[in-house]
Amino acid sequence: MKLFSEALVAEACRAQSVADLSRATIGEVLLVAQDLEQTTGIPFIRMDQGSPGLPINACGVAAEKRALDSGIGSQYPAAAGVPELKEAASRFVKAFIDVDVTPRSCVPTTGSVAGSFGSFIACTQRIPGKDKVLFIDPGFPIQKSQLRVLGIDWYEFDIHPYRGADRLAPKLEEMLSRGDVAAIVYSNPNNPAWICLEEDELAVIGNLATRYDVVVMEDLAYFCMDYRRDLGHPFEAPFLPTVARYTDNYILMLSASKIFSYAGQRIALTCISDALYERQYPALAGRYHDTGIFGVTLTASILYMITSGCTATTQYAYAEMLNRSCEGRINFVEDTREYERRARRMKDIFVSHGFDIVYDRDVTQAVGDGFFFTLGYGDMTGEQLLLELMYYGVSSISLSTTGSLRRGVRACVSRMREELYPVLEERMAAFEADHPKV
Repeated sequence: MKLFSEALVAEACRAQSVADLSRATIGEVLLVAQDLEQTTGIPFIRMDQGSPGLPINACGVAAEKRALDSGIGSQYPAAAGVPELKEAASRFVKAFIDVDVTPRSCVPTTGSVAGSFGSFIACTQRIPGKDKVLFIDPGFPIQKSQLRVLGIDWYEFDIHPYRGADRLAPKLEEMLSRGDVAAIVYSNPNNPAWICLEEDELAVIGNLATRYDVVVMEDLAYFCMDYRRDLGHPFEAPFLPTVARYTDNYILMLSASKIFSYAGQRIALTCISDALYERQYPALAGRYHDTGIFGVTLTASILYMITSGCTATTQYAYAEMLNRSCEGRINFVEDTREYERRARRMKDIFVSHGFDIVYDRDVTQAVGDGFFFTLGYGDMTGEQLLLELMYYGVSSISLSTTGSLRRGVRACVSRMREELYPVLEERMAAFEADHPKV
């Protein structure tokens, strides 16, 4: 039996000015779910927004307090970042990825959203005629929204039919051979599917990026959160898989939001390969009347115009968390492993009531458990399933909004609480009873 009538959900949509819930953005779904909770007092199972659901890292908070008490809040931070954070970032990349990036090439940004926004500008302006972005989907919808704001066109393809080097290589070469692609974007682990690109796939991406002079923007928001491998030990194998082993044309985006639950303080890093950072582009020099050196233009002529640098105190907090991770004094992988446990329990409930995991495999193994997973039900489209789940007090987003061609919804585990598992079990039993499969 439905918890919320169609009329009640429709009224919540009208109240929040959501024209079509089946195609709603993350923010719109969030508003409707909140409206229904407030109106009825019935709690939702919130699987919509990917906001951290663990306590904020305490050592970061302490470091930020010390920085504020020292009086640095009275001074503007340098656009390139405070030296302590840049040095910690270089060390962290070496410790967990085993890639060498100098402190100069590690630039703090006000969250990875600011990092990708600025990088899209720099990448699409560096070479005349190379002005489009290629998304390896499914992906983070906000990045396409950024391109809409900037007026930048893009290409996209759902990677699901092209997993493995032998399938990915011809598809990717088909896209890049057009000659107008400036950058490739993907997240690894993936938002929303939690798939992870494997080494041979990363090698294909890196080698073709070099051949076609394309910058790979690797979004590492869920850094080392592929819990199938023990990635949490600094300066010890196994290291995080990355395209940085296969090309010098890369930008790594490392956010503090998920791995340290530091989302509210808006701090991240764009770690640019030294070769790309120092490369000079006449088109950038002509446009910005600066040196045209990629990293300098991105930092001083683009990112500074967006946020005027990052809040200084958060930089010291991030530096502390990175340094402690490198020293083995905190283990952020174990700290976030609760997401793996939540995903496993939630998946078990859904699957036991007739749902299936849409993106269920990587190339050589079953997809892992982590911050996100994907759900399908029978022959329902993602839009239909999103709407139907809302009637049972479960909010999600349709996979179609992420560039996926597959039917289903994205589920985020971050807001799940212990007392909600029996609630989810009860609601999905009712859902199954009302939607029997033929």
